Amino acid sequence: MNLSSLKPAAGSVKTRKRIGRGPGSGLGGTSTRGHKGAKSRSGYKNKIGFEGGQMPIQRRLPKFGFKNINRVEYKAINISTLQQLAEAQNLSKIGIEELVNAGFVSTSQNVKILGNGNLTLKLEVAAHAFSKSAETAIQNAGGVVVKL
Repeated sequence: MNLSSLKPAAGSVKTRKRIGRGPGSGLGGTSTRGHKGAKSRSGYKNKIGFEGGQMPIQRRLPKFGFKNINRVEYKAINISTLQQLAEAQNLSKIGIEELVNAGFVSTSQNVKILGNGNLTLKLEVAAHAFSKSAETAIQNAGGVVVKL
């Protein structure tokens, strides 16, 4: 075996369709474009959403809904997650920095603490928002809630 005898595997390489090279090729004449019409001609470019003159779907369907420009998105963290994090890293204060280091949130995200799970440790928790159940659960365990 040498470099001059190398060939691609059988059936792995197809020859390109050479369109518009005369009737003998079988692909001459209309060159696979059909007969007449805009699509058969050079320079044809279809408009986005054009459906052949039929009323396009974006005009048939009505507008609906709206985007609230004042919406604030929060990354939800449960109390059970705080309990596990505090036990694993032996923490008494949990803020945004600790959650970022643990990989739960990114620095650009707002955090909301939710009340799912049980909290037995006395923690000082700092976050952007708290649900009522989370706030009471933290305070019942002897902890402190700090809103940023």
